[in-house]
Amino acid sequence: MANIKDVAREAGVSVATVSRVFNGGTQVAEATAQRVREVATRLDYVPDAAARSLITGRTHALGVVLPELHGEFFTEVIRGLDRAARGQGMHLLVSGSNTDAASFEAALRSMRGRVDGLVLMTPDRVTSVAAERFRDQVPVVLLNPATDAGRCDSITFDNAGGAHLMTQHLLSLGHLRVATVTGPIDNVDANQRLAGYRHAMRDAGMADPALELQGDFTEVGGRHAVGELLALTPRPTAVFVANDHMAVSLMAGLQERGVSVPGEIAVGGFDDIAMARYVTPALSTVHVDLDTLGQHAVARLLERARGEAPPEGRVERLCAALVIRKSCGS
Repeated sequence: MANIKDVAREAGVSVATVSRVFNGGTQVAEATAQRVREVATRLDYVPDAAARSLITGRTHALGVVLPELHGEFFTEVIRGLDRAARGQGMHLLVSGSNTDAASFEAALRSMRGRVDGLVLMTPDRVTSVAAERFRDQVPVVLLNPATDAGRCDSITFDNAGGAHLMTQHLLSLGHLRVATVTGPIDNVDANQRLAGYRHAMRDAGMADPALELQGDFTEVGGRHAVGELLALTPRPTAVFVANDHMAVSLMAGLQERGVSVPGEIAVGGFDDIAMARYVTPALSTVHVDLDTLGQHAVARLLERARGEAPPEGRVERLCAALVIRKSCGS
């Protein structure tokens, strides 16, 4: 494989000139730079990334740490971030923390010095506090943080508003008993969605703690909730499920038991993962725009890296929208 000296010799320039060409230097005449690039292409020369980062102070990479890497929601988050990063000539280093504080901090330490910024999904208090310790070392954007973001920029979904919309919609269809399957107890998204559900139920005079079933955002959690839902007396005629993975699993479990969806129990979810459009019946859900999330997160990081952001952290809330399909019977 060709090295920088080979390129310099073939192009008739110094090693320093080749280095300037590939590190954005402005002291090289355009004709010379063009000749260097043509030689590099012909010799299949690839600049050393580590050396470039030492010279420029930039790695052209962003770190992403998510609670999980499994599941369609997290795949869509990564895809949105990757699309936005590549649009800026950058790449991603991705790690999962398994919602464990030690794993989360280990992932952050492993990325230190290797990335120009960090996108961290911190839906519980432990990871939100841990993220704060890295904000002076590298620009950080927090996604749905469980605590005040402080000097970190943060982007959140309107979890409560979206859950309120879905619950209100189910109530508007004439359902008198609307249950919910929640997410993990210590998860900020789950708590906000539960708050939105409770708000709608209180406003309708239908609040009943017995209708709140504990879930965990997993397909297993959705399947487990089926038995609890059917054991309620009188049986609910609708259920708001706090994410689509549980909702799809719950619908399958109901149908296996001969319970018609939406004929006997209407179902609504949250997230609008791709699978929601293709199950039968298609899942009514709350849409959150993960492409916009990626674009805004990358933009915030680059603004802070360039020194263009205010010292205090900025908080942005992305809208949630109701998507009506067949599972709610509307």
